Amino acid sequence: MGNQHMLTHKVSPEMIREWKDTSATYRPSLHPNKKTGPEILAYLTGKYPVRELPADSIIEVISDNVLLNDCNARKMPAGKTPEAAGFFIENTGAGKHLYENQDEFFRGRSIIAGVELHSAYFMVEGSSQLWDELFAFRGLDEEDLANYYLVAEYVACLRRFDLLDRILARKTPE
Repeated sequence: MGNQHMLTHKVSPEMIREWKDTSATYRPSLHPNKKTGPEILAYLTGKYPVRELPADSIIEVISDNVLLNDCNARKMPAGKTPEAAGFFIENTGAGKHLYENQDEFFRGRSIIAGVELHSAYFMVEGSSQLWDELFAFRGLDEEDLANYYLVAEYVACLRRFDLLDRILARKTPE
């Protein structure tokens, strides 16, 4: 499987075929294991040095990404409005590794991450490595497991962090 993470280029028929093949191979061995928004937030802020973004600068972006995208909006509990937190990842400690490994097209940009607490939606700007890490950590729910692209993306992210065998070894949901 090629370098498939954080979709940053045009999709080809070959990529779609590869995603479908990957999904067909791994989907039967995967179980719903999706983390909550607060779990993702705790992981992010526990692992990386962060500086909180002003609420108004990130909440609208995250809210729109959730509410204006049907697959994300379906993850919102009835009657809830988006509740988000956003951060700059500092270029120190564990964050330094993210900056040292930025993709060429992100090099020199700040790394920003945000999490919507009710839907478990997250966004990352400036680091495909962090996006892949959060995607692998978050996991998939039952609806996600029916989507061949999301299954293939999850498998690719697990592989990137050498976690695939550990996840596949689980016989029951977490």
